[in-house]
Amino acid sequence: MGKKGKKEKKVKGAEKTAAKMEKKVSKRSKREEEDLEALIAEFQNLDAKKTQVVETTCPPPSPRLSASLSAHPEKDELILFGGEFFNGKKTYLYNDLYFYNIKKNCWVKSEIPNPPPPRCSHQAVVVPQGGGQLWVFGGEFASPNGEQFYHYKDLWVLHLATHTWENIKAPGGPSGRSGHRMVLSKKQLLVFGGFHESTRDFIYYNDVYSFSLDTFSWSRLAPSGTAPSPRSACQMTPTPDGTGVIIYGGYSKVRVKKDVDKGTIHSDMFLLKREGKDGQEKWSWSRVSPSGSKPPPRSGFSLAVGPAGRAVLFGGVCDEEEEESLEGDFYNDLYLYDTVKNRWFPGLLRVSKAEPASDLTLPKSHCSKHGINDFQLHKNKYWQMY
Repeated sequence: MGKKGKKEKKVKGAEKTAAKMEKKVSKRSKREEEDLEALIAEFQNLDAKKTQVVETTCPPPSPRLSASLSAHPEKDELILFGGEFFNGKKTYLYNDLYFYNIKKNCWVKSEIPNPPPPRCSHQAVVVPQGGGQLWVFGGEFASPNGEQFYHYKDLWVLHLATHTWENIKAPGGPSGRSGHRMVLSKKQLLVFGGFHESTRDFIYYNDVYSFSLDTFSWSRLAPSGTAPSPRSACQMTPTPDGTGVIIYGGYSKVRVKKDVDKGTIHSDMFLLKREGKDGQEKWSWSRVSPSGSKPPPRSGFSLAVGPAGRAVLFGGVCDEEEEESLEGDFYNDLYLYDTVKNRWFPGLLRVSKAEPASDLTLPKSHCSKHGINDFQLHKNKYWQMY
């Protein structure tokens, strides 16, 4: 009984500390965000002058990072939205929209009136209902000098059948953030984690919110069990049976002394499981301990759900941080996680009989710190360069 009481006090204490830190960050960043709101409004005024949908066949999009790339729910197309680029002097934020036709190997830029304002590090999820929809939540906007940040808490939907953007104004959603994760689970969008940063302060989150695609309403979940520590840049994937989601890895930092922060790369894995029926759902956290050949610790990697309940992990970076320096090991390796067997194993590339081994090309080492616009598809068990 005593141990349980101490544990509960510890959890409540952590929640109070997080709430105080969020209030502190919010207060200090308010002025920064007010400055950037005027700049964002200018972009929106320019977009408001567009009244027609214009589609243009184009070269590949310009180099960028922290954009979203989603698979169309009904067509052999990929949808690219937003992102940022730093040329060494100035930071550029985008809200442009591209469609990549896989069969035709071509890009189309789609200019649709009243889009979300420019952003990066947001999350996008496609759903099949209504002829196909692309849902976008959160993200950040940065000043041209890259020293001030605005964190969005808005929710948008792109109706793919009619090519129209819609801003969904529903109360009770997550606070402004970037680096979070969002997935579709049954008829809900689940949002986990992320961070909010100002010039002097930052806070990382481990809260979970659900947006109902039936009622268009937000709710904050209160799962039982021990949650993952606060983090951003993790990956989240639905379980094959649709009863929950798996969260792996991520990054966070803490202030060890004035003006000195220490980063942590997480390599743990958790299951957020749903029990009960709609309207009376209960959620619980549990830690997952997979077997097999686990990927080395990293952040900034990508993760996609493949066939037979397997998730495919690619790339990332492992940073070595000192007080005044930052070095990183970049990866272009491939790992698969079997969600049914709870096991990791390395993805070994097989050469097609029609293609000599010497012609097999791996993608470059990628992570979220470089704006790269090369494009490759992993299909037929070997990499293809387009």
